[in-house]
Amino acid sequence: MTPRIQSIDALEILDSRGNPTIRVNVVLDSGITATASVPSGASTGENEAVELRDGDPKRYGGKGVLGAVDHVNRQIAPMLIGRDVRAQADIDASMIELDGTPNKANLGANALLGVSQAVARAAAEACNLPLYSYLGGVGAVHLPKPMMNVLNGGKHADSGMDFQEFMIYPIGAPSFSEALRYGAETFHALKKILAAEGYATSVGDEGGFAPQVNSNEEACDLIVKAIEAAGYLPGQDIAIALDPAASSFYEDGSYHLSRSGQGNKSAQEMVDLFTSWVDKYPIVSIEDGHAENDEQGFKLMTAALGGRIQIVGDDNLVTNTRFIERAIQEKACNAALIKLNQIGTVSETIAAIHLCRKAGWGFVISHRSGETEDSFMADFAVAMGGGQIKTGSACRSERIAKYNRLLEIERELGSRAIFGA
Repeated sequence: MTPRIQSIDALEILDSRGNPTIRVNVVLDSGITATASVPSGASTGENEAVELRDGDPKRYGGKGVLGAVDHVNRQIAPMLIGRDVRAQADIDASMIELDGTPNKANLGANALLGVSQAVARAAAEACNLPLYSYLGGVGAVHLPKPMMNVLNGGKHADSGMDFQEFMIYPIGAPSFSEALRYGAETFHALKKILAAEGYATSVGDEGGFAPQVNSNEEACDLIVKAIEAAGYLPGQDIAIALDPAASSFYEDGSYHLSRSGQGNKSAQEMVDLFTSWVDKYPIVSIEDGHAENDEQGFKLMTAALGGRIQIVGDDNLVTNTRFIERAIQEKACNAALIKLNQIGTVSETIAAIHLCRKAGWGFVISHRSGETEDSFMADFAVAMGGGQIKTGSACRSERIAKYNRLLEIERELGSRAIFGA
């Protein structure tokens, strides 16, 4: 019997920053119900698919999403009722055609993604499969290595750091559960070090600490000290990954490192800075080390460091095959950050990943700073077999929900689970 969509409805909920976002419910004719909630970013690329907001200053400071909710209930739902829920690509294509814009500006990427994810969940339930198996098939057995955000700066926290994310990356762990333990123990060691040195231990949007440190380098020094205090070897057991989010401090052709007092730097000077850091610290991945429109900076960075570390594009790629294809041709990166809500449907996100694989690139499945308790991205990471995931620190329940789901998947897979390959 073909599992068909009986109803779709959406409602406005709140994300982890207390801002409105959208939740979508899909009900099948068999009675199966599935739900998906959509995250929201703070540091966003200018070419991301449009997250539709109401703009009414009398509600949530203009950030309401009742318009997106209405688009689901009044336009998308009538079109999809009666469809085979397993026809993911066709359903996503129909929504894209209904929207009729290149960036989802009509219906909103938040509306489309909520439906797309809920449809995938309902189809998995109808097929009596876990979501990761439904999306990834029998080969979906790879658990991702977590990049855990432990120090927040930039737009994610009011701290003394220009760079947005300083992450620990448990490269030497033998399994996902052990990698999570390595990260959690280092996170707590860092908290003790910060407290002992008189720094605040409050956390930013993604659960990392946000101390008023004196420089970006001091952040790396503190992380190395925490890795060692937790009993691990920097660079062997746990490495460092960075997300400077350089667009946030790029202006008039220069990078303004004002928080740390390091002055203004050119694209080449940023490459020189990062090269010195890679020489000094166990850094294995740098995301958005240059601004999204500084294509020459990305190319310089990849030429200088691409043979040594992972150069990840986010704001310049926005999970869009058009921008990824151009970056591949220009040798502007060697990896892409993958965010479902940057492009707006599950099918388009999978297409972006396939393009990365074809080019021999790495890819990192990522959360957003405004998250929900929805763990879709955890299953999605296993389904895609990418080997890397960014979903925040070892605190805040909207981040832990993803880690806990990965622990469940690891247990379900048992001896079939592969980690670190």
